[in-house]
Amino acid sequence: MSDAAQPTAAEVRAAAEAVKTALDRHLAAVERRSGEEDPAVYDAFNELAAAAEAYDELLYDRYDEVTPFEIPGEDTLPPYTGPEEPSALSVLIRRDYAVAEPQRLMAQARRVEAADEDAPGAGASGTVHGALGLLFGEFEPDEIASRHKEFGLEEGDSTLWVTAADESAEPGEWLEAPFEQVDPERVVCRFDVSAVFDEEFDDGDEEDGGEDAADLADLDEDLDTELDPDLDPDLDEDGEPARRLEADR
Repeated sequence: MSDAAQPTAAEVRAAAEAVKTALDRHLAAVERRSGEEDPAVYDAFNELAAAAEAYDELLYDRYDEVTPFEIPGEDTLPPYTGPEEPSALSVLIRRDYAVAEPQRLMAQARRVEAADEDAPGAGASGTVHGALGLLFGEFEPDEIASRHKEFGLEEGDSTLWVTAADESAEPGEWLEAPFEQVDPERVVCRFDVSAVFDEEFDDGDEEDGGEDAADLADLDEDLDTELDPDLDPDLDEDGEPARRLEADR
């Protein structure tokens, strides 16, 4: 950041005073709280979080220093306000993939195409989007998730939200826009999977990773000797030696 854009020392000091004021207000709201979900406490919490985040940013910009505070991000779910005994549930799942090996993806789609007399017209497996349509039409999403490497896919982030409802939706009610009416306050629980978490774990275990890494390499070598019995172990569709596909893990 250039000197012209840097905050002044006075601005950093003012931000620190704002944190102190917000902290006092938060404590006062907690002391006067009328219940577990007192809106005054909720508002004071948000004000304190915003003040602390502003101070943290100014402190870093001015002095290249940080605070020990962990500020909740905007994706933090609000308190649950749904029914105590839900009679219906919706499970929202998103899984991201990268197409790491298009040729493997299309080779798997050709196998589906050859085995299915009702498959789309010839050539659907010759494009990536056509191959994806064939595979996701043939296999359940959970099976693709567990066998993604066989299909030439690489896992990205994924998330699963369980939301509560008072009653089940009418058939066909939300199919046109399945994720538009999600109420964050009715989320019972959520589970996130991300490479970000793996990186944090790896950073904490670098010192004792040598022996574990060797053990994992041996395990991968053993697993790679197993093949899916449905796959041709010798030749691919073009008559070339097929690459050995990794077994399900």
